[in-house]
Amino acid sequence: MKKILDLISEELKNAFEAAGYDGDLGRAVPSNRPDLCEYQCNGAMAGAKRYRKAPMEIAGEAAEKLQESKVFSQAVVAAPGFLNLKIREEFLTEYLREMSGDEKFGLEMPAAPRKVVIDYGGANIAKPLHVGHIRPALIGESIKRILRYCGHEVIGDVHLGDWGLQMGLIITELKERHPEWVYFDESYEGEYPTEAPFTISQLEEIYPTASAKSKADPEYKARAMEDTYKLQSGVRGHRALWNHIRNVSISDLKVNYDNLNTEFDLWNGESDVHDLIPGMVADMKEKGYAYESEGALVVDVKEETDTKEVPPCMILKSDGASLYNTTDLATILDRMNTIHPDEIIYVTDKRQELYFEQVFRCARKTGLTTPETKLTWLGHGTMNGKDGKPFKTREGGVMRLENLIRETTEEMYRKITENQALSGEEAQETARLIAVSALKYGDLSNQASKDYVFDIERFTSFEGDTGPYILYTIVRIKSILNKYQERGGAPENARLRDAASASEKDLMMELAKFNEMMENACAEIAPHKVCAYIYDLANAFNSFYHETRILAEEDEEKKAGWIALLVLTCRLLETSIGVLGFAAPERM
Repeated sequence: MKKILDLISEELKNAFEAAGYDGDLGRAVPSNRPDLCEYQCNGAMAGAKRYRKAPMEIAGEAAEKLQESKVFSQAVVAAPGFLNLKIREEFLTEYLREMSGDEKFGLEMPAAPRKVVIDYGGANIAKPLHVGHIRPALIGESIKRILRYCGHEVIGDVHLGDWGLQMGLIITELKERHPEWVYFDESYEGEYPTEAPFTISQLEEIYPTASAKSKADPEYKARAMEDTYKLQSGVRGHRALWNHIRNVSISDLKVNYDNLNTEFDLWNGESDVHDLIPGMVADMKEKGYAYESEGALVVDVKEETDTKEVPPCMILKSDGASLYNTTDLATILDRMNTIHPDEIIYVTDKRQELYFEQVFRCARKTGLTTPETKLTWLGHGTMNGKDGKPFKTREGGVMRLENLIRETTEEMYRKITENQALSGEEAQETARLIAVSALKYGDLSNQASKDYVFDIERFTSFEGDTGPYILYTIVRIKSILNKYQERGGAPENARLRDAASASEKDLMMELAKFNEMMENACAEIAPHKVCAYIYDLANAFNSFYHETRILAEEDEEKKAGWIALLVLTCRLLETSIGVLGFAAPERM
């Protein structure tokens, strides 16, 4: 199904051609003066020089050809040569009827769907998620859902930090506290316990303790590096302990991510590509890409067109140890061999721009990807406090993500129970749903690359550009539809009618923009475009609602037409919040 803007432009193109001009002049854009018209065409001014005619004359001739149009009810020429256009109600109604009857509201599926891997989350084993993890989780999840909705195959990978010195530090500290554990007896040949000998809370205390000790005590750090080597070399006890650390951590991470409606298809980590690194490095050396520089192994990635210095990509440190670069490159190799993606998208902090430029250039230069493989980096801004600095707790520390979710949920529970409309388990679940909407919408409504201020009062408000406002609009629509059904009506059988008021037409015009919005959000990997659309749609609905006595209308056909309009509005709103990663309750 064609987008409404394309159909409008086709009608204009035909009019310009019928008037003797190039059809490309007939391109429509939404009007920036809605008090005058709904769409505009500026083609006459572009054609003035080419045809040596006054823009007003060209526009007038095109307008003449539109007088019998089935698309436009009005085509008026305005100085210095604009065509001001209004859509015919009958055309709009028919367009929405066709949208309503399609599973994806007429959104055209791609002729050649892409296979995309999205690398987001960036969690580390044995460390709690904090507020800094919220943006990649929310942005990556919404991009995954948008691309899937638009017909692409998408695999989400959390890409865990589960290897390297941090693991050695934890094992060293565990050995210091529990030297009697069987894991540290290298002569032991039996089976290791299936249950971990520690909890996630204990792990979260152990890592910072071990890290602090290693900074203060060189001998402790040397032992940690030795334990790291033993782990990576496959010493049984170290591997068994590491598996416990990984499993306990992943179980906890899943709980936290589940609370944000964030799901990963793959829980792979740096450890999964460890065995690929030697072969990858050897290949880079053999083909002449990698060379030694000050003891380290590097690959030059600078290009002739560079206007600033781009340092070489380091593959191995002078002591032979791998780096994040190494594991990221090996991960690209692994994904190309096992998944064969058309594109890999990384969602990380925007301060990592140079790092990913180096990694991407190295991957392309050394042949880890094919020439057709697209590597995309989406750098996000930070979530800041009201002081403009990265968000902290009242005590000045980094806030744990679970605490942020809990505090937001508690605030929503307080607000929804003030009017005593809900209680008990229903109130708790409703508060959870609204809290997720507040956090997700508050984040995603901002362009990903920009910083934003976390303001719990504003984000949890039921008024303004917020998640709770969107959910309240959906619940309001559901309430009307339920009452209509209780009175014997059948919302599923209601049929759209031509708009009878300006507010009704405004709502219908917003509904008709869905396909174009979703297509753009997908092409530009831009969740904020979905947020902007549903906010405009919610505003248009509420304006219509406040001006229209829907259930009190005595004309049953007119009432049924409005009910059909509400059904479509609700479907589009729920579809849109679904791709953003949250859902609406039945009552609020």
